[in-house]
Amino acid sequence: MTYHPKSDFLAVMMDRGFLADCTDYQGLDEALANGVVPAYIGFDATAKSLHVGSLIQIMMMRWLQKTGHKPLVLMGGGTTKVGDPSFRADERPLLTEDEINANIAGIKQVFSSYVTFGNAKTDALMLNNAEWLDDLNYLEFLRDIGRHFSVNRMLSFESVKSRLDREQSLSFLEFNYMILQAYDFLELNRRYGCLLQMGGSDQWGNIVNGIDLTRRVLDHEIYGLTSPLLTTSDGKKMGKSASGAVWLNAKMLSPYEFWQFWRNTTDADVGRFLKLYTELPLDECDRLGALEGSDINTAKITLANEVTTLLHGADAAATAEATAHEVFEKGGVGDDLPTLTLSADDIGDGISIVQLIVRSGLAGSGKEAKRLIAENGAKMDDAAITDTGLMIGQNDLSQPIKLSAGKKRHAIVQLG
Repeated sequence: MTYHPKSDFLAVMMDRGFLADCTDYQGLDEALANGVVPAYIGFDATAKSLHVGSLIQIMMMRWLQKTGHKPLVLMGGGTTKVGDPSFRADERPLLTEDEINANIAGIKQVFSSYVTFGNAKTDALMLNNAEWLDDLNYLEFLRDIGRHFSVNRMLSFESVKSRLDREQSLSFLEFNYMILQAYDFLELNRRYGCLLQMGGSDQWGNIVNGIDLTRRVLDHEIYGLTSPLLTTSDGKKMGKSASGAVWLNAKMLSPYEFWQFWRNTTDADVGRFLKLYTELPLDECDRLGALEGSDINTAKITLANEVTTLLHGADAAATAEATAHEVFEKGGVGDDLPTLTLSADDIGDGISIVQLIVRSGLAGSGKEAKRLIAENGAKMDDAAITDTGLMIGQNDLSQPIKLSAGKKRHAIVQLG
């Protein structure tokens, strides 16, 4: 891409690797250079938390605000009732209104770590498209909005075509999703002066639909910008780990496990991830990303600390690094340990060491755990466990503890 932007926001998007495509580079750049641009990204409320796969979009919102513009975080309270069919092999399970609202409440917690909400000119707003979608009159909507959509064109979009080419069912409910998303952009432009929609490159068709609809109905010029769909250098989808989704809410994934996910980044991804997920200067990202051999571990720890600090705070990052140092440096074990997170209710007045060994996966039964202790094969923080009746209380878990079965099998137990 040879375009040289005048606006800070577009320059950051290009320089740090956020930009896949844009509907009109020059038009958007001029709008960004001439005043505050309200821009939105939509997030459907399909779970109680977003995961790392959404972090690239959240960081785009953060940079938007840092460069003097206004983020509109749109929660899909309405569209979640339909479900986005984009690049899915089957229909999403339909959620009840109560489930959707509970998910929105969980997702809201994440955003306050990245953007400032309020009523000032560049303060972020959190909106819910149920506000305008729930009360639509079906016949009026068909007549006023539906007439602007060509089914022939909708069938040509990759997200729809891929389903039809594989002869997988696409319900009329899902087919409506792209019309509703386009209508969101129209309403956000009408209500909040929103000029830009951002999203992953799989949303390109939906974004273009919204731009076309807004031009036809309001005769307003608006823009779309997409980020690349990230995979790790070994081809895995970003946001997944061996143990499942890497959630952004601390209740669903502890700060320590979140830190550990970034610490385990493959060497080839470190420089790219530093640019996307931290605010370190570009030359520092390049310097750290170019380190080789054991030196690259320094860059991985920097990456883990910076990303964890943004989401969970500096104290959580420092605690995670200290815990990792205790466990890995002193214990001499690998850095991909299974982690058992217990709530205060789980522990109650105390939980037996036998239960902990079983629940952390180091023994298949209480009998096996007792035998492990009797044979001096069980350790806690590298000290032999000799008492099968040992009880662990909440105070004992003020810092995560390491359990070991023999020399090679280990797990972390922590209070969530």
